[in-house]
Amino acid sequence: MSDAASPHGPLAAQFLRDLARASAAAVATDLAGAPVELETAFGRALEIERAACADGGKLMFIGNGGSAAIASHQSVDYMKNGGMTSITFNDSSLLTCMGNDYGYEHVFSEPIKRVARRADALVAISSSGKSPNILRAVSAAREVGCHVITFSGFKPDNPLRATGDLNFYVASESYGIVEIAHLSLIHAMLEARMLAPRDERDA
Repeated sequence: MSDAASPHGPLAAQFLRDLARASAAAVATDLAGAPVELETAFGRALEIERAACADGGKLMFIGNGGSAAIASHQSVDYMKNGGMTSITFNDSSLLTCMGNDYGYEHVFSEPIKRVARRADALVAISSSGKSPNILRAVSAAREVGCHVITFSGFKPDNPLRATGDLNFYVASESYGIVEIAHLSLIHAMLEARMLAPRDERDA
């Protein structure tokens, strides 16, 4: 193996620096577009999630591609480690059925129409914030009366960022940075719940 420096090393290190900056600079807004201090937003999001499950509801996680992987990962963690009822709609049979019968833009909204209840909360994850199937899913959840929490990136005026009760935004055009930052943000909320004293977790 050569000891010569690889030209890729500095690029990888730069990615990590960019990731750290983008994660630290993540911001949150409310449904009216007003800024919400990040710690306050975490607390409000956890309250929405806790209240949904306390009222007999569930958390629904959705996303495409890398965001779908985040949705599946976090749905499992929120159920196993957080003690919350949570689901995704990523089963291949379900996706191909809905995509074949209704079109891919409806693969999440159609299941949501069938299983969502007013007490539920939707966690919608999209790097671009403009995926039609994610936006339709949010509309379907809103029609039922669900709370919505969004995670987006890329352009600051992406449409998804205007739809949630709380909207977490990562200012980057890199899929890798936005996706990892989203995973970190969602994980941070769950870790906060898990690290809280037991008598405060459901307070």
